[in-house]
Amino acid sequence: MSLFTEACKYIPGGVNSPVRAFRGVGGEPIFFARAKGSRVWAADGREFIDYVGSWGPMILGHADDAVIRAVQRTAEHGLSFGAPTEMETIVARRIIELVPSIELVRMVSSGTEATMSAIRLARGFTKRSKIIKFEGCYHGHSDSLLVKAGSGMLTLGVPTSPGVPAELAAHTITLQYNDAAQVRAAFAEIGSDVACVIVEPVAGNMNCIPPVPGFLEALREECTKHGAVLIFDEVMTGFRVALGGAQQRYGIKPDLTTLGKIVGGGMPVGAFGGRRDIMECIAPLGPVYQAGTLSGNPVAMAAGLATLDGLSVPDFHARLAAKTDRLVLGIKDAARKAGVALATNHVCGMFGLFFTDAPHVNTYAEATACDVERFKRFFHGMLAEGVYLAPSAFEAGFVSAAHSDADIDATVAAAARVFARL
Repeated sequence: MSLFTEACKYIPGGVNSPVRAFRGVGGEPIFFARAKGSRVWAADGREFIDYVGSWGPMILGHADDAVIRAVQRTAEHGLSFGAPTEMETIVARRIIELVPSIELVRMVSSGTEATMSAIRLARGFTKRSKIIKFEGCYHGHSDSLLVKAGSGMLTLGVPTSPGVPAELAAHTITLQYNDAAQVRAAFAEIGSDVACVIVEPVAGNMNCIPPVPGFLEALREECTKHGAVLIFDEVMTGFRVALGGAQQRYGIKPDLTTLGKIVGGGMPVGAFGGRRDIMECIAPLGPVYQAGTLSGNPVAMAAGLATLDGLSVPDFHARLAAKTDRLVLGIKDAARKAGVALATNHVCGMFGLFFTDAPHVNTYAEATACDVERFKRFFHGMLAEGVYLAPSAFEAGFVSAAHSDADIDATVAAAARVFARL
């Protein structure tokens, strides 16, 4: 009996997060047993070069020695207190030093919790109800965010999951990512009702799609003009696309920022922070309630601090970008030689592969128009070659500092062999 068959007896769909089920690519999910550096090993002993990295946080590589030592030292003194620790202050101070817009920060336990709390805070601060999000951007599974727009730009939002009340969905407006003109039109019509705009500054949940010039600038201008809160969801991009995140890379200062992934070094962590006047509305200083027994968990804080230390060394991101360039350009060249239509995007340590004749992919509509069936064949072909990619055509890939030139060259060679069979 397979591990997946056994898991299905006790866990809905056999997994604790839907994308793990391989529904997007077919077949049974791989159960992993261990990881080190750029490699992961399945429970059946198969070894893979990994470009998922636990969906981003393993920027130093799996089981980084310094991170593991920090976790072990901290765990020896207790796993959780539900009370303040000095480590929380140390990590908060480090985040504020690194992220340009954050003046105060609150720790939570997941990216979903961070975005949910940031939206509640924005609504409480502005005393408005409507929020603007973008098609193809994922901000966790809280009710306000599992919403897609109706047929017109400003028609009522409709829930995309049972269990989300239509009355709540009506307060969420979904626009097209990278369409600045649509943003300006929306604010011209309902700007005084908008509490916040939340966006992935580099989208990572419709594969990897960077912002086109002028898009983030339009968000900043319209939010400032109409008194709305601009929230950058940097759960994926924070500390990965630049030391100070996407906001540092693109020179746009949001009002609030949500963080996760890397700030916990692979442990369950999230955070949200931003302007002091907004953050002071959070309890116990203000009336907007947010709480969490495990928030600022000492073991997670230790892992996060060790990770931030590791990626703060000089030229870290330049080297990471060079590795990603080598990987993406190599794969693209291999596709060209094989006559396979492939578009690519990459920003520092994030990348995306799109099976399409189009030269660029900048929107959700363009991403969903790509050849998903060809991606499925490519995914399984790469798996057979010992390369683990995200099991979905709509998820970004991640390169870590542990990926060597040999790893990347082996991946490109594997892609060339798979392209020849597509």
